[in-house]
Amino acid sequence: MSYQNKIIRGKFCWAGVFCLCLGLLVAAAAWGRSSAVEVRRLGLSRVGENTMLTVVLSRAVEPRISTRTQGGKPQLVMEFPQAQAGRLPTRLAGDDLLVEQVRTESSPGGGVKIVVDLFPELPYKFWRQVRGAAGGQTQFILGLTPDPSAVQARQAAPARQTPTPEPPQTPEVMTEKEPEPPPPAPEDYGVKEERGAVATGSFAELRRLIPKAGPLLQGLESDGWSVSESRTYDRPGQRFSRDFVLTHRRYPELSIQIVNLPANTPNVPNINIIMLTTDNLRGETADKYRGMRQWSFGRIKQEYEDIGDFFDEALKPLRIKLRQETKNVVMRDPKVFQTFLQRACPQKPQLSQKFMEYVNERVNQRFEGVQYTLSETPLVILNMVDFLYVKVFFLEAG
Repeated sequence: MSYQNKIIRGKFCWAGVFCLCLGLLVAAAAWGRSSAVEVRRLGLSRVGENTMLTVVLSRAVEPRISTRTQGGKPQLVMEFPQAQAGRLPTRLAGDDLLVEQVRTESSPGGGVKIVVDLFPELPYKFWRQVRGAAGGQTQFILGLTPDPSAVQARQAAPARQTPTPEPPQTPEVMTEKEPEPPPPAPEDYGVKEERGAVATGSFAELRRLIPKAGPLLQGLESDGWSVSESRTYDRPGQRFSRDFVLTHRRYPELSIQIVNLPANTPNVPNINIIMLTTDNLRGETADKYRGMRQWSFGRIKQEYEDIGDFFDEALKPLRIKLRQETKNVVMRDPKVFQTFLQRACPQKPQLSQKFMEYVNERVNQRFEGVQYTLSETPLVILNMVDFLYVKVFFLEAG
């Protein structure tokens, strides 16, 4: 063989080795991507006293969970360092009890972070559970439960430090048996008008509390909605909050729920939530579902081997039926929901049409429900997990 032929054969040999190495590198990279866990879906629900954040994963993996405080608000942070993000919402509405909202963050290079924003001054306990799901998937469940023992301990601490009993000095340690001092006047909690100027539980009070929702509230009053409930409640160390329930004699299955959460720290807006919901729906399915949602964790453990079975075997079939039943309620008079959205977000007239498109989607029997973010500014949430509702957030400067 000539020297020139040897050189040519050598070049072909090195070219083959290079292609082989390149193929191995590409295959390794592809294998690495396919082996990375994928965070596919996310949902927040309540069962009894438990608030549950359920994360659906492509395979079993334990996230890093940490606690922190940011902007005066406590947070639970769940991190999947090398995970890929599926079709995750950027934000989930909270449960209005422990969780204010849930946010997701993902990095193009890999890594998913789930941030649970909690209401301040509300002690809680949390637990976790990992269970298998259909199609080889895994469900990671993070559960939160109010911790009344921590509240009692915190409230009892000042009494132990005081050698002689004294009258309470702040609303958070007042008791019903203590006649003095009298409760603070409404002006102390953000009300600027004189006492008695506006009737409690009236539309006038609502418009004063939520100026940005003025056109919506005016429209609801004109349409015949009335305030059937009005309550004041507070969290230790915070300003009083209000909630209202509106009903209409023509729509017995519907109600409008309004929550006013005044800010407790400077430069933080007041949070107001107005929700049109089908949760007054009655019937065998709805009543059974409501009853099972009130089961304690102890009773669930008595009836089912684990809480995942309770979701799959008990709640999921009921939620599928409820999704169809609540859809029927909307379709009987869709203008109620469309007009609600048009008044709540006049700057986004397309929302009412977008809402109807989601409602008319064919129900997927594999999933008991879905939740959509119709708008981020303002935040508008459409929930079709159990009782269909539309929730609008109005932020007012404190």
